[in-house]
Amino acid sequence: MFGERQNFWEERWENFWEERQRTFGKRGGRTFGKRGGRTFAASYTDSSDDETSPRDKQQKNSKGSSDFCVKNIKQAEFGRREIEIAEQEMPALMALRKRAQGEKPLAGAKIVGCTHITAQTAVLMETLGALGAQCRWAACNIYSTLNEVAAALAESGFPVFAWKGESEDDFWWCIDRCVNVEGWQPNMILDDGGDLTHWIYKKYPNMFKKIKGIVEESVTGVHRLYQLSKAGKLCVPAMNVNDSVTKQKFDNLYCCRESILDGLKRTTDMMFGGKQVVVCGYGEVGKGCCAALKAMGSIVYVTEIDPICALQACMDGFRLVKLNEVIRQVDIVITCTGNKNVVTREHLDRMKNSCIVCNMGHSNTEIDVASLRTPELTWERVRSQVDHVIWPDGKRIVLLAEGRLLNLSCSTVPTFVLSITATTQALALIELYNAPEGRYKQDVYLLPKKMDEYVASLHLPTFDAHLTELTDEQAKYLGLNKNGPFKPNYYR
Repeated sequence: MFGERQNFWEERWENFWEERQRTFGKRGGRTFGKRGGRTFAASYTDSSDDETSPRDKQQKNSKGSSDFCVKNIKQAEFGRREIEIAEQEMPALMALRKRAQGEKPLAGAKIVGCTHITAQTAVLMETLGALGAQCRWAACNIYSTLNEVAAALAESGFPVFAWKGESEDDFWWCIDRCVNVEGWQPNMILDDGGDLTHWIYKKYPNMFKKIKGIVEESVTGVHRLYQLSKAGKLCVPAMNVNDSVTKQKFDNLYCCRESILDGLKRTTDMMFGGKQVVVCGYGEVGKGCCAALKAMGSIVYVTEIDPICALQACMDGFRLVKLNEVIRQVDIVITCTGNKNVVTREHLDRMKNSCIVCNMGHSNTEIDVASLRTPELTWERVRSQVDHVIWPDGKRIVLLAEGRLLNLSCSTVPTFVLSITATTQALALIELYNAPEGRYKQDVYLLPKKMDEYVASLHLPTFDAHLTELTDEQAKYLGLNKNGPFKPNYYR
C-alpha cells in the first residue's frame, strides 16, 4: 500500500516538473531539472545596462552642454524624482535654501566637491547653487554613486563626473576633470575622505593660492588634514565637520544604526538572530552597528584600542575581545575604525566557512583585500557588490563591496540624518568663505558650537518639538546666554 502511494506521488511530482519545464522553457527564462535539483539556464540582465565606459560616450544635456560624465543622461527624469523625494526629508537644508537664497552668501564661490553622489548630496549641491555657488563634483567612492541622480544633476547644469562601478583610473580621472578646467579655478573644497584635497596638493599645488578653505566630513579625511597641519603643509584653513556634534551624534550613530542592517540584508538575505558578530571599533559608527545587531538578537563582540570606548562597550553589555580570540567562530566581521589592516590575511585564513566580511568605515583600507588577490584563491561574483573568495580546500568567505563602505555601496541611508550633516557642511562652507581675513589660520578647526545648535534647531519642527526657554534668572545661574550656545566648544 505504501509503495503504491509512493509511486502515485512520484508520478505527480514528475508531471509537475515536466509542466514547469515546458512553461518556463517557452518564456526563455529558467529551466528546472527534476527532483535532483534546479538548473538555471539564464540569469537576469537589465536591458538598460550598458557596458560602454561613460568616458567613451558623447553625451549632451537638453541645454547642449557636455561638461559632465555620467552613466546615462537619459536617466535624469528618474533621478529628479529621487531628489524631490529626498527634499521632503531634508527640512533644514530646504529652510536654509529658502532663508539665504536672497542674500546669496556663496556668491562668487567656486566649490569643487568629492562626496558620495546620492539624492541627498544632490539636494546639498542644489542648495549651494541657490546660495550663489558654482559647483563641480566627483564621487568619493567608486560604488556609491546613484547613476540616475548624477544624470539629473548633469541635466540641471552641474558638471558631475561620476558613475557607479568606476575603476581606480576612472576615479582619479573624474576628480581631475573637476579640478583641471580651463577658465575655472576652485576657491573652496568640500571633501569626504581627503582624496580631492590630496589630488590638488599632488597635481595642482598652486591652486591653493586662491582656495579659501577646505570642509572635510570623514574620519579618514580629517586624519589626513591633521597630518598635513602637523607637518606644516596645510596651506589653507580647514573645517573638521566630522567631529562636530551634529555629525558624531546623528550621522555616525543613528545613520549607521539603521543602514548596517539594510546593507547586510540586501546583500546576504541573512537572519541576524543568534548570529555571532564582531564589530571592530566602538566609536559612534561602531556603537550604532552594535546597537542594531544586538536588538536583532545577534551575539555581538567588540574590539577596541581606546580604554574609554572599550569601557563604554563593556557597560553597554558587549564582550570586549581581541579579534584573534573570536575570529574562528564569528559569522560576521564588521570594521569601523578608520584605520588600516584591521582584518589581515591571517584573520581571513582563520575565518569559518561562509563568514561575512564588510566595512562601515570610509576607506577600503580596513580589510586587507589586496592579500586576497592571489593565484590560489578564486573570486566568484555572486551578485552586485557580493563576492565569494574561495580557498583551495573549498572554504569561502563572503566579501561585501570589496571592502568599501557597506551602507552607501550596497544600500541606502536615512535621508533625514543626512540632512543634518549636509546642513552642517553648507554652514561650514558659508563660514569659511565669508570669514574676514585673519579669523582662521592655516589649521584645522571645529565648527562653532552655536552652529551645531542651530543645525539641530532647524530639524526640531519635524517632530513638533518645543524647546524649553531659560528664564533670565536661570540663564544667570548657569552663566549662559538665553539663546545659547548651551555647551562649551570642547563638548563632544
